[in-house]
Amino acid sequence: MPDAKLPGGPTQDEILAVSLSRLGLCPADTVLEIGCGTGKVSVAMAKLVTKVYALDRRPEAIAVAAETARHAGVTNIDFFCTDAVDFLKNDGVFDCAFLGGTRDLATVLPLLAPKVKRTIVINAVMVSTLERAVATLKDLGIFIGVVQVQVSRSHDICGSIMFRPIDPVYIIVARGAACS
Repeated sequence: MPDAKLPGGPTQDEILAVSLSRLGLCPADTVLEIGCGTGKVSVAMAKLVTKVYALDRRPEAIAVAAETARHAGVTNIDFFCTDAVDFLKNDGVFDCAFLGGTRDLATVLPLLAPKVKRTIVINAVMVSTLERAVATLKDLGIFIGVVQVQVSRSHDICGSIMFRPIDPVYIIVARGAACS
């Protein structure tokens, strides 16, 4: 994978595994990703579904994500350098949505929910984001639950091993409202 130099960095493998599990992707799915960052999640989803639409408002993120996809040999991702609110004005409907970017959730989620048929997953590292997402999803009547994932990795020390924790991530799950 290309060396990604973006704030936040790529999603940790363990977090990615839990997030993909919660999305419940199917081979025929079309998925929307808001805040694609390095493209790591986009590529992982693209290997499981028919089509991924990946958004980020930062041109440098789109460039890194597109390179990540090219390096992985993945061709079923369309990248868009745009704000989620602007993109969601289109008529598209998606089977699932993943949000790695959490800017303007209170505005984005009400626009997103009616365009998602099945599952919405949001990854958040800040408690304030967790609170805002859960409150908004509850107001929309689509909140399912939250999984808090704390990963530690082993490191050698004095002929033994120790574990160094990685920052916890909140994986917030909601159901889409497109078919409600």
